Amino acid sequence: MTAEEYELLCLPEVREAIHAFRGCDPLRVAMDRRVPHARLVATQVKYLARAAEKLPTYAAAECILPPRAFEQASSEACAAHKRICGDTVLDLTCGLGVDALALSRRFRRVVALERNPVLARITAENFSRMGVANIEVVNTSAEEYLRREGLHFDWIYADPDRRSEKGLKQLRLEACSPDILALRPLIRRAAERLCLKNSPLFDVDEALRLFPRSSVEVVSLGDECKEVMIYDDASGPRLIATALGRGSFEAAGEGAGEASADVAPEVAPGAGPPAPPVFDPTRYRWLVIPDVALRKARLTRRHLRGVADCWSDNGFGFAAEEPHGVIGRVLPIASIEPYDPRRLKRELHGCGVEVLKRDFPLAVEELMRRLGLHAGADRRLAFTKIGNDFWVIRLK
Repeated sequence: MTAEEYELLCLPEVREAIHAFRGCDPLRVAMDRRVPHARLVATQVKYLARAAEKLPTYAAAECILPPRAFEQASSEACAAHKRICGDTVLDLTCGLGVDALALSRRFRRVVALERNPVLARITAENFSRMGVANIEVVNTSAEEYLRREGLHFDWIYADPDRRSEKGLKQLRLEACSPDILALRPLIRRAAERLCLKNSPLFDVDEALRLFPRSSVEVVSLGDECKEVMIYDDASGPRLIATALGRGSFEAAGEGAGEASADVAPEVAPGAGPPAPPVFDPTRYRWLVIPDVALRKARLTRRHLRGVADCWSDNGFGFAAEEPHGVIGRVLPIASIEPYDPRRLKRELHGCGVEVLKRDFPLAVEELMRRLGLHAGADRRLAFTKIGNDFWVIRLK
């Protein structure tokens, strides 16, 4: 968004038009010659509608929503989950300010850095519209601000830009902007604790390697991995899997030895849970589909220990009795049988089927093509591999 577009969006007649056309078809708004600056108004109408679920506080205050900043922003649900609080916090990467807004409810004072001058003005304007008074937006880069003398904060928070100049996604921290690894000496001079948000693709082992005394948390929403958080505050090594609205599970990180009383213990440093018994398809009546946060954090087997048998951190759990309190879905099993594609194709060809799979070499689309199936609700099947054997689970 340009400075000129921002100025136009602040005009009373444009704000009134945006308010009047909330809920209307953006395309019709854009084509209506009676609407002042119709294209800009239509874009805001479109993104305010999308913000109703992702950024409800912004939508309620009819904030200015630049499209690119909106797409890159955290949801308010994820932002609210950050496990930090205190007196003062420095946000190195403000953007649209969703995380800064959440932090303002946990800290007395928030300093939020935004290097883009137009976005800095928009974000400050939005905070004013939402009635937030304890956030100071500073138009500068993290590198420049951290060179200042006398900085002291309880926490520093960062969500680095993971897009290259060509728009390619970056996973390595040193390839993101700002480069948190290069800034670590300056960060440690300004605060003892760092909270770092990473891509949902970021590897948890790499996180613990780079920050060996940290807690690493995988956060999911609606069984979709949203972010990998690093809390570099000497609280670890710990791994945490959190499914928002479902629950949380944590365990000592690799090589950490025995965990505290409220944390799942390791069998031995670097070792996983004991192997389950030989797979007996006749004894299981319940299928557990672990939440993606557990799978990403590689905590599935530890979470299901004593509740369900599980042969892989990426696989299903199997239980003889209905399990309770697990982070994931629990479905009743009708039968389990060896995977026989010819027989399945003869029996199910043309059926509408919901297909689930874990540790199975074929993609869902390929499975359905080979078996002559289409998406539907006639049947529900799960496919998996345990050891060297392939299985199909018929669900009730």
